[in-house]
Amino acid sequence: MFGFLSFLFPSKTIDAQIKSIYDFKVASIDGGEIRFSDFKGKKILIVNTASKCGYTPQYAGLEQLYKEQKGNLIIVGFPANNFLFQEPHSNETIQSFCTKNYGVSFPMAAKIDVKGKKIHPLYVWLTEKKYNGFSDNSVKWNFQKYLIDEKGQLIEVFAPGVEPMSEEILSKLK
Repeated sequence: MFGFLSFLFPSKTIDAQIKSIYDFKVASIDGGEIRFSDFKGKKILIVNTASKCGYTPQYAGLEQLYKEQKGNLIIVGFPANNFLFQEPHSNETIQSFCTKNYGVSFPMAAKIDVKGKKIHPLYVWLTEKKYNGFSDNSVKWNFQKYLIDEKGQLIEVFAPGVEPMSEEILSKLK
């Protein structure tokens, strides 16, 4: 009787086989695959990105953080066009932009949705406490950051304006 409501309010669920961050596999920006199981034992910083945002210069800080913490931290960028169309480009253009302008060497995923009806399952996991065990939250803007500890647990959500090299982030990496 209320089946039409599922169109208006789609269920945000993830595959029942997904038990932790390590169960996720995502397409990489270059056509390969990023397997989170490869990052066991390291902290992971997940960031939704955009190339036409006021926070876009954070790519430089993310790259610096990645290089300085490379043995302990993996950063994974997720380009998304969910905020004022600030990432309208193709994966190829995004990859070129990131490499040319910021020397990005950390893993970048293929473009996804981080909110809305087509939200990627990874972002359902990141934003819903029933999956992540930490907090219900929403992605406020580009460059919001999610920190996962070495055991695969979400331990912190950083607002978009928090700079990658800030004490707020660095203190959580010790």
